[in-house]
Amino acid sequence: MSEENKTLNFIEHIIEEDLNNGMPKNKLRFRFPPEPNGYLHIGHTKAIGISFGLGEKYNAPVNLRFDDTNPVKEEQEYVDAIKKDISWLGYKWDKELYSSDYFQQLYDWALKLIKDGKAYVDSQTSEAMAEQKGTPTQVGVNSPFRNRSVEENLDLFRRMKESEFDEGSHVLRAKIDMEDPNMLMRDPLMYRILKKSHHRTDNDWCIYPMYDWTHGESDYIEQISHSLCSLEFKPHRKLYNWFRDQVYKYSSEELPLLPKQREFARLNLSYTIMSKRKLLKLVEENVVSGWNDPRMPTISGLRRRGYTPNSIKTFIEKVGVAKRENIIDVSLLEFCIREDLNKSANRVMAVLNPIKLIITNYPEDKEEWLEAENNQEDASAGFRKVPFSKELYIEKEDFKEDAGNKYFRLTLGKEVRLKNGYIIKGESVIKDQNDNITEIHCTYDADSLSGSGSEASLRKVKGTLHWVSIKHAIKVEVREYDRLFLDAAPESHEGKDFMEFINPKSLKVVNAFVEPFLKDTKVGKRFQFQRLGYFIVDDDSSSEKLVFNKTVGLRDTWARSKPKQDQPKPQQQFQRPAIEEIKQLGKKYTKLPEDKQQIVKAEIQELAEKITYEELQPLFATAVKKAGTRIVTTIALGVLLKKGLEKNEDITTFIEKALEDKNELLAAEAKAI
Repeated sequence: MSEENKTLNFIEHIIEEDLNNGMPKNKLRFRFPPEPNGYLHIGHTKAIGISFGLGEKYNAPVNLRFDDTNPVKEEQEYVDAIKKDISWLGYKWDKELYSSDYFQQLYDWALKLIKDGKAYVDSQTSEAMAEQKGTPTQVGVNSPFRNRSVEENLDLFRRMKESEFDEGSHVLRAKIDMEDPNMLMRDPLMYRILKKSHHRTDNDWCIYPMYDWTHGESDYIEQISHSLCSLEFKPHRKLYNWFRDQVYKYSSEELPLLPKQREFARLNLSYTIMSKRKLLKLVEENVVSGWNDPRMPTISGLRRRGYTPNSIKTFIEKVGVAKRENIIDVSLLEFCIREDLNKSANRVMAVLNPIKLIITNYPEDKEEWLEAENNQEDASAGFRKVPFSKELYIEKEDFKEDAGNKYFRLTLGKEVRLKNGYIIKGESVIKDQNDNITEIHCTYDADSLSGSGSEASLRKVKGTLHWVSIKHAIKVEVREYDRLFLDAAPESHEGKDFMEFINPKSLKVVNAFVEPFLKDTKVGKRFQFQRLGYFIVDDDSSSEKLVFNKTVGLRDTWARSKPKQDQPKPQQQFQRPAIEEIKQLGKKYTKLPEDKQQIVKAEIQELAEKITYEELQPLFATAVKKAGTRIVTTIALGVLLKKGLEKNEDITTFIEKALEDKNELLAAEAKAI
């Protein structure tokens, strides 16, 4: 879909409205403001994608600013990891900034607030202040120190800065309203004493600004036009604006632009946790090997697992920008990486659970190098040579001694094809003393070589197996990963710790065999192991030992393993005419969250391929109050016009009315056609 035809999300609507109301386009500036207290995870990619995506769309600068206000939890390691992750995703920031750059300015503004009677030093315990704060239904109580004189507050605050007091003895609070319905407005903390070394300012400061005081003022200092954050910050907007408006009085001449905070739904993923504190617990308790463990939802973990920047960007695009919280099924993320790697990953053969197969009528000392296509999805990928010999490894799961008619892999008395090779027939097995099969003996049709053009090679058999020549095989380590949690929402169970839902089988390490083509492959190279899935060469690999991580299987096997009650109910066989389906979708379209609207829109466009203009035209007369029906009519009309329908007077009139409509979605769809 072209940029012009994309429907604007609600943030883009806000920006377009601001531009239409006179904001110069060169004043647009965005930022991504992570706290350097952990590694970025998949949830952050949505915020990254929104801010940097807007920067690309409007050709506007995007700052990378580290909100580093808590020296207890912040480290340079996290700063470096965040920069690496954003760069890996393919984004470039305009300026690298730190909230700690503004400590002096924030302190100076705090002094002004004290002088104006809008901030005071409180000397109570944190427990006493919390008790006085009240509840959402009960107003708070003023601190006994709330009416200290300006002179006393200035003296105490300066002495706090000079390290005269112990931690916890004093704090600076904004003087707003202890009876405000929004509890965040009830005299929030601005500074606390922390005698800790900061990763950038060392020991220059022993008082540190609180996040709410720092974040908005950093936006203001940087002249950010639109401060975009996740939905949990919506209650903070009132306080954001209060702090912003106070400092604007002091600095409006040099800093004329007032940032605008707007919130979007954060990304929640099934079978995943997004709390950095809880992810840190997994690391500290050695549930995983580190922040970049391939089972972790961190960007570094996903990178090590084999995910690509493009697959993550596609995933974020499919999720969309919404105002309401929802949980996205992790299978959508897995679908995106499959789609991406299917186009780019070369195919190779590997056997993860080997059993020996001997071709009894193949010459003892013979070996062949067969031609194999690297990637049928990419003609430029070319071909490679694969060695073939008398003794091969195949997967144990690909053989059954006794099998029914629906089993299409190798069994006794039946034929299958070896990928890129010959047709073979199962003849007998060798077993050990415990009745376990140790060898499979078969015969091959010497005239059936794949691609040879012989009559035998064109013979159809129902099964095709991958294999590796034992004589040429390279032994490697393969790490197969499953979901880290057994529950789709491990944090949602009251009275239970999320750690109770850890999947004990989330990692399986096997010794496998691969074809010699992979001998000198490098760390980070991705492949499709034919019939098994997608794999990447892990960081732990060396010239002596290759290590592969499984990125994802070729199919979503997890859904098939769920209990039946979790499976979606099969749809009825009866199918209404496409135009009726479109009408039904129109009835609920405006009530859907934005991400669902995008899904339904794609469905409407698909249905529109099956309708005629004569079926659609009566909907042009839909009543004004039925906005949903008019929107889906416009979407369907756009499809018909792209297919070659010529505009007539009725169509032109319908589009003109839609363009003038108060409903923004309808007007946007009309503009797109």
